[in-house]
Amino acid sequence: MSTEDRAKAAAKNVEGKAQEAWGNFTGDPEHKAEGQAKQAESEVRNTVEDVKDNVKDKLD
Repeated sequence: MSTEDRAKAAAKNVEGKAQEAWGNFTGDPEHKAEGQAKQAESEVRNTVEDVKDNVKDKLD
């Protein structure tokens, strides 16, 4: 897996956490939900990259 893809996933996770925290702070459920969605997207990206790595390892 590329380091760049992992970095993008980590950045998306941080962005989501910040947006969720802002939603909590302001009482805005839409921002909170968007932040949680970004965190979920980050988890999916990491899972996809883990699968890619596992497949690559099996083929090597």
